[in-house]
Amino acid sequence: MAKEKDNKKSADNKGNYDASSITVLEGLDPVRKRPGMYIGTTGPDGLHHLITEIFDNSRDEAMGGFANDIEIALLPGNRVRVVDNGRGIPVDIHKQTKVSALETIMTVLHAGGKFGGEGYKVSGGLHGVGASVVNALSIYLKVVVHKDGGIYMQEYSKGKRKAAVKKIGSTKQHGTIVTFEPDTEIFKEGVNFEWHRVVGHMRQQAYLVRGLRISIIDARGQVPTFGQDDDIFFLRETGIDAPSHTFYFEGGLVSLIRFTNQLLKPTHKSIFYVEKKVEGVESVEVALQYADDVSSRILAFANNIHTPEGGTHVTGFKTALTRTLNTYAKNNNLAKASEESFTGDDALEGLTAVISVKLREIQFEGQTKAKLGSMEAQSAVATVFGDAFATFLEENPEEARSIIGKVILAMKARKAAKAAKDSVLRKGALEGMTLPGKLADCQSNDPADSELFIVEGDSAGGTAKQGRDRRTQAILPLRGKILNIERARLDRMLGSEQIKNLVLALGTAIGDTFEIGKLRYHKIILATDADVDGAHIRTLILTLLYRHFRPLVDAGHVYIAQPPLYKVKRGKEILYFYDDAAKTKALGKEFDDAAMADAEAEAAEIEDARNDLLNAASVGGEEAGDEAEEAAVAKGKAPKVSIQRYKGLGEMNSDELWETTMDPEKRILKQVSIDDASEADKVFDMLMGDDVPARKSFIQSNAKLATLDI
Repeated sequence: MAKEKDNKKSADNKGNYDASSITVLEGLDPVRKRPGMYIGTTGPDGLHHLITEIFDNSRDEAMGGFANDIEIALLPGNRVRVVDNGRGIPVDIHKQTKVSALETIMTVLHAGGKFGGEGYKVSGGLHGVGASVVNALSIYLKVVVHKDGGIYMQEYSKGKRKAAVKKIGSTKQHGTIVTFEPDTEIFKEGVNFEWHRVVGHMRQQAYLVRGLRISIIDARGQVPTFGQDDDIFFLRETGIDAPSHTFYFEGGLVSLIRFTNQLLKPTHKSIFYVEKKVEGVESVEVALQYADDVSSRILAFANNIHTPEGGTHVTGFKTALTRTLNTYAKNNNLAKASEESFTGDDALEGLTAVISVKLREIQFEGQTKAKLGSMEAQSAVATVFGDAFATFLEENPEEARSIIGKVILAMKARKAAKAAKDSVLRKGALEGMTLPGKLADCQSNDPADSELFIVEGDSAGGTAKQGRDRRTQAILPLRGKILNIERARLDRMLGSEQIKNLVLALGTAIGDTFEIGKLRYHKIILATDADVDGAHIRTLILTLLYRHFRPLVDAGHVYIAQPPLYKVKRGKEILYFYDDAAKTKALGKEFDDAAMADAEAEAAEIEDARNDLLNAASVGGEEAGDEAEEAAVAKGKAPKVSIQRYKGLGEMNSDELWETTMDPEKRILKQVSIDDASEADKVFDMLMGDDVPARKSFIQSNAKLATLDI
């Protein structure tokens, strides 16, 4: 009876909403409850953001003139160690919290030296949550402070202190050492710091703070205890033998422009640069150079925080750039009076620019700081850059003519592209009324359920059309290798039948009329052969998608199919393997090419067993064959194993292609994503651009790493 009463009470409370329904999260519990609010994601991006948050605190010391040396070390056991030679985090008692200032900073949200006073004039730490968020999301964190002749230490776990701050020694150094280990309960995809990603970010930061030395050490291959001693300051001074990089640039943004344009041919020799302080903004820095390219590269920073989504500083820059170029061209009769003004896209074509602003009071959109929202940055950048760039053009007439010539060429190409686009992308085509003849469309009209397989050639296309699920899967065969669009303008691109078919099939249009909302398939799957030609075709298609359909990649709509390399038939069992390692692991060394010689002695015995199976099956039928096979296995004999190496999708029959590559329940797809846009841009320039010597050097340097299928 009591049980029934309890159940009734529970049921009555289901609809109640009173004070007892309110949960109060204390300390750093909100961070562990909703980590995505603070670091964006608990995937690889969020994991690497932890390093950025701790590094940003050290870099802010350097921006303030208090440090000039930072070291980041990846340690065994998924730990990261960040050291700076700044002032050291204060360790005295905080008046408000009644505990050490160090403990306050590490365990209280919105606590730091960046909210007021003269602790920092400029910083990237807007919200004061960086260090405490990293602490909350780490299973282990230790801070060692070298300050005022003493060494102070405190350890934490999941954001909670293990003991009070204590003095553990004396020192002649000054600075802060933070060692942390991300919590695998939060980062369930695993803790795997990518070396190239960390190095790329730190190189970028070294360009932005002139005179700052940044060292990165990969000590993950060392013994687990290495570098944990509290009396060790910079690990590099211990003579550690580990992969490392050190960056130090006196040229600042100008050096970054040279680095970004190293694979391109500059339109003009001189790199424009300006740095100036204006009211309300501590510093506005802009550097730019045009190159012989159809794409633009704009790197934007606010208080040295990379803002990939731009913001007010980028808006101010683009406005001033277009206005200044139009004014100069008309004042100097470089543009015909009858011609229309340059558009923003005209002015951006081929441009490489770096914009960096530093503000005392800064507003980002979200803790991940992807976009700047401070309105004063827009007018400051527009004024500083606009005035300085106008002066640059007047004082460098030859450079100015080269730049204006580049922009005029872009304007003419835009008009030609519009004419070509209007002729190709007719109204009916844009509405999906006219589709390419070779496209085998799916029955579903819901883009969320629809997939487009882009396959190589008519042979694979025919197999895929037979093996597909007609309800949700569409097939578009492309004949041969499509045009390399890396240096091709839109009008020439749309003259290619293969590219035109792809544009029509996607339904989004292209160029300034692109609309991602009209995408007809939410999965665009590249299915090419597993050989050199297939890889080349895949690269050409990826280049097209990256340069002209970038929002599709950003939204996660682009995938690469993974067809198997081997079909292995062992008796009645059929196995598929996607690489040599998996095949060797499953079948054993006796079936490796290198070990086949050792198996020759057993060949006769295996052949006898196979003959027994065939004879039994022919005399007694399938059941007798099965019994003979079991008997052969029991005797230590085995049926013959046949291994088929697939050269292309066309070699598969429709059932095989469906089972291995197209069946959503069994297939393997790799989603195409962009971790570092500037690095991706550089790779496409190198692989698909005009700089043949750089590509040749890359091939020669990496030739030994290639796996050749000869």
